[in-house]
Amino acid sequence: MADQPSGPPSPPPSPAKPAAPGAPAQKAAPAKPAAAAEHAKVAPPAGPPDPSPPPDVPPPAFIASLQAAVPGGVVHVSYWVGDWTIVVPAERLIAVMRHLHDAADARFDLCSDITATDWPPRAQRFDVVYCLYSTPFRHRIRVKVRAAELEPVPSVTAIWPAANWFEREAYDMFGVNFTGHPDRRRILMPEDWQGYPQRKDYPLEGPGELLMENPLDWLKLRQAREEAEIE
Repeated sequence: MADQPSGPPSPPPSPAKPAAPGAPAQKAAPAKPAAAAEHAKVAPPAGPPDPSPPPDVPPPAFIASLQAAVPGGVVHVSYWVGDWTIVVPAERLIAVMRHLHDAADARFDLCSDITATDWPPRAQRFDVVYCLYSTPFRHRIRVKVRAAELEPVPSVTAIWPAANWFEREAYDMFGVNFTGHPDRRRILMPEDWQGYPQRKDYPLEGPGELLMENPLDWLKLRQAREEAEIE
């Protein structure tokens, strides 16, 4: 004999109420977008905005004299949180830097740093950044040069000899094509290192994915060189 269901039977579903006369018909809920559309990739940034100075903040006098002395040397003047930045074309870099070093109202006798940032969406993917300081006047300026991957950027070691190590580091980490450098070689990574570790498209798995299909091939090659040196 079949088991009898326990408890009272569930009530039947109530019939749908007819729509009132003249009422608009209910629209079906829109279908949810596909997962790919929900998680659409956001385009990577194409570089910092480099905001212009506000109207009530005039540029320093040495920037105005630079613009007059080196026509076409400054393509943009930026001001952000108290710091001044000028954007300079690579072909005018040496003339601009020589003026900033020698001019009586500038006297930037210290190149405190040279670094770079990488913005792959741009044709000129690199921002090469020079941080300058004047010990006589105690003022600072940041000089920025935009360069493509193989575009030559002239070395400033003839103006500031200490730029030698800074440019080597930017070359080592980003592959910036400094020209006229007296000793352009890696300074942090081994000479046989593949690629440039601080580029945004550098593989997270390491250099083996960059030039060799199998990462073990690169490791075996490096191990063989080390063993040969020991022998």
